[in-house]
Amino acid sequence: MLTGKQSSNRLRSMLEPVSVVPVLVVQDVAHAVPLAKALVSGGLPVVEVTLRTRAAIDVIRAMGTVPGCVVGVGTLLSDQDVEAALAAGARFGVSPGVTDTLMTSCERHGLPLLGGVATVSEMMRLHERGYDVAKFFPAEASGGASALKAFAGPMPDFHFCPTGGLSPENVQTYLKLPNVLCVGGSWVVPPQHLDSENWTAIENLAAQASKLAH
Repeated sequence: MLTGKQSSNRLRSMLEPVSVVPVLVVQDVAHAVPLAKALVSGGLPVVEVTLRTRAAIDVIRAMGTVPGCVVGVGTLLSDQDVEAALAAGARFGVSPGVTDTLMTSCERHGLPLLGGVATVSEMMRLHERGYDVAKFFPAEASGGASALKAFAGPMPDFHFCPTGGLSPENVQTYLKLPNVLCVGGSWVVPPQHLDSENWTAIENLAAQASKLAH
């Protein structure tokens, strides 16, 4: 059993050392290991594999075999998703929003949850259960960095991983905020590089992203 506070503490230990968490949509499990190696070599060892493809669970399992790679599961929606992710070796979960059912499932199974929020009311709902780390999603559509600055007033101890609409052009604006632990983004692994298996290009993009500073 994992409490909300314990969940957030574990997330902090995983997310604070990195600036960027690549958000991955992987169709082919054969790409999993070389992709993980490229990201780890580029300095981005913490990744989120979204449950948007049939191969996702197998991808999580395969990426977890790469030394130094910390694999989280994204797009968690149900207790079944939590169980499947844990069986595949996921180290943390990410959801677009939060429900009592999903929080209870993650707590019961001991999976740290980075739950998605877009409003102060949603933050307060998490806070009542002890959480103080969340995903801000969809970041750009929900007010972007300006919204996060506003959140810091009433809830200064709450920290975020903003995801959704982030790019090299705006990511530094988020990382400069004191209530941002890290950011999540898909730009590090463009579909064309994944399809062409251009692991060198992905490693170079990861290296550039890893140099972004808070």
